Amino acid sequence: MLLGSSWKKKTEDIGKIYDIREKLGAGAFSEVFLAQNRCSKRLVALKCIPKKALRGKEVAVENEIAVLKKVSHPNIVALEDVHESSSHLYLAMELVTGGELFERIMERGSYTEKDASHLVGQVLGAVSYLHSLDIVHRDLKPENLLYATPFEDSKIMISDFGLSKIQEGNVLGTACGTPGYVAPELLEQKPYGKAVDVWALGVISYILLCGYPPFYDENDSELFSQILKASYEFDSPYWDDISESAKDFIRHLLERDPERRFSCEQALQHLWISGDTALDKNILSSVTEQIQKNFARTHWKRAINATSFLRHITKMGQSTEADGDEGPAEPIAQGGQQKK
Repeated sequence: MLLGSSWKKKTEDIGKIYDIREKLGAGAFSEVFLAQNRCSKRLVALKCIPKKALRGKEVAVENEIAVLKKVSHPNIVALEDVHESSSHLYLAMELVTGGELFERIMERGSYTEKDASHLVGQVLGAVSYLHSLDIVHRDLKPENLLYATPFEDSKIMISDFGLSKIQEGNVLGTACGTPGYVAPELLEQKPYGKAVDVWALGVISYILLCGYPPFYDENDSELFSQILKASYEFDSPYWDDISESAKDFIRHLLERDPERRFSCEQALQHLWISGDTALDKNILSSVTEQIQKNFARTHWKRAINATSFLRHITKMGQSTEADGDEGPAEPIAQGGQQKK
């Protein structure tokens, strides 16, 4: 038995429940399709997982579903339903259509610190909510931040809870995450907690203001050495036009000592988020140039694929995109991006 009976609905023909349409993407052991519930007519991203691919991963999938079943937040992609057949597990995820974070920044006419502050504030609010439920995401990165709709005022949403964990007690111990975004205490294989998500948000905030990561090296050991020392700079000329308030905010998130690092609540109260210290100067040109140099476009293929049916859905009057999940993220491995 894969899941508790309260979580799943038995079916032998998922096609009787959903009209399954085009494929949106594929992950490590799943495929995601655009599907429409035949009763409610609601569009979803239907994640189809063969049970044979789940052997040995049952606990991880149960954990992901347990987390998603526990959360309900406007900035978190929702799990709407779970179905199980003799051969497959089906997760019906909220469909979002706005594309990935970097993709949207590249398409903007202008982009300022205020825009970055608004983005980070939304993500901070959602992560603060997760932390209030003792959930640690453990894999926050730009690829897991999706826009709900293609419209300019769209909210940002957190996806991919494949590595998330409900924290029992005060600490976690499993080393996992994505290179370049992992916190020092995690690399040291020390017990860790919610502060690892705040560190990742510090990395994301840094990238949003300059287009390249604070820690970068082709060599894993060099990359991890930089992270362990919290060794990064606000390089000229890329940071010359960025406010001191933004730099102060990042310093508090990329604090080497997790005990001294800001919590989400403290970060939300920082004036760069809650006040008016974020500048209005257009930094689009320099940021997009660095994004293009430092982040491979292959990371965006799911978003581009997911938006290929966008006009069709918009005509149908739906606000919708794929959950952006590629299965559980890889454990810590692989080098960082190149800078400049």
